[in-house]
Amino acid sequence: MTQAALRGWYQSLAAPPGTPPGWAFAPVWTLLYVLMGTAAWLVWRGADHRRPLLLWGWQLLVNAAWNPLFFGLHAIGAALAVSVLLVMLVGLTAVSFARRSRAGGLLLFPYLLWTCYAAYLTAGFWSLNPG
Repeated sequence: MTQAALRGWYQSLAAPPGTPPGWAFAPVWTLLYVLMGTAAWLVWRGADHRRPLLLWGWQLLVNAAWNPLFFGLHAIGAALAVSVLLVMLVGLTAVSFARRSRAGGLLLFPYLLWTCYAAYLTAGFWSLNPG
């Protein structure tokens, strides 16, 4: 999140119940990226890793689209659509990883939970802040 977006527009939004404090996002995302990288490394070491790692790359790309949509363009509805797509891609990636590495699939489980939570938050912001 950019500081300008946090100080202005974001603080003016009605937040859904369960919205974490701003300071929580950096440590959570740091941990999730460590887990995601470790999971990808475990799958990459094995055979037949092309499809799972392609899915992993796609979910990273979709993940990267959320922040500019939500904070940059203030397009909460588009960010919600990206959130839903991200949940599906992370779920598919986790299943694909688990077929090659049980540990790799399990390491993506916290990320899947977080993306579901983020989709809930995005839906909440969208419904509480029309227009």
